[in-house]
Amino acid sequence: MSAPRDQHFLVDQRAVEKIAGFVDVSGRRVLEIGPGEGVLTRALLDRGANVIAVEIDPALVEELEITFADEIADGRLEIVFGDAKKVDLPPFDIVVANLPYSVSSKITFRLLEIGFEVAVLMYQKEFAQRMIAPPGTSNVGRLSVMVQTYASVKPLLDLSPSSFRPKPQVRSWVVRLTPHEPPHPIADRRVYAGVVRVLFSHRRKTVRKGLRSGKDTFPPETLERTIAGLPDDLLQRRPEDLTLEEFALIANRMSGC
Repeated sequence: MSAPRDQHFLVDQRAVEKIAGFVDVSGRRVLEIGPGEGVLTRALLDRGANVIAVEIDPALVEELEITFADEIADGRLEIVFGDAKKVDLPPFDIVVANLPYSVSSKITFRLLEIGFEVAVLMYQKEFAQRMIAPPGTSNVGRLSVMVQTYASVKPLLDLSPSSFRPKPQVRSWVVRLTPHEPPHPIADRRVYAGVVRVLFSHRRKTVRKGLRSGKDTFPPETLERTIAGLPDDLLQRRPEDLTLEEFALIANRMSGC
């Protein structure tokens, strides 16, 4: 069977067992996104998890329903057919998933918005490295800022292409995300997200010019009021050099605080 879209099935059983065991899932409602052929699903069920598996491929859904007919009948497994970026999700406590590379960002942002206790997620290595990139480095971007604002990230496992079928052309990292409150007060999270998105959409520009390019997101008068209230040295820098505190400052001024 060929992988749907960009899904690469994890076939390294030792890696599967490690991933399923990084957090205690016994008796917990565990969200798995992209279960594929159900290898990780089985490992989670064996550890006593109640699994909610979201799968977009109808052929794989049919296969999973056959393979796990008993677990579905017992209420230990619920299969949700749909796109994890937008499908309605039942309540869950923990997330354990091998995310398709092309939707990693959108799904991560959605999970952070919904909320969870802890997540063990697999990403393309380069993507995961961007998640932990500190200010002033070439890897820092919208992903870095948004994830670090709302969660701590800890790398757990480095996997080679041979751990998957078909083999991807990149290495993969498994990381643990643990949500936390923003380290600096944020008046409006939507405004904060908009500021981060606008600035990194124009990352080669200074903060002043980047904000003025955000007229499709914020009213021009709000942008000018915000710029007038910010220190000149901050306005002359580029987004990649800003700290989380400075992003919060800009967003709060944008919110009128």
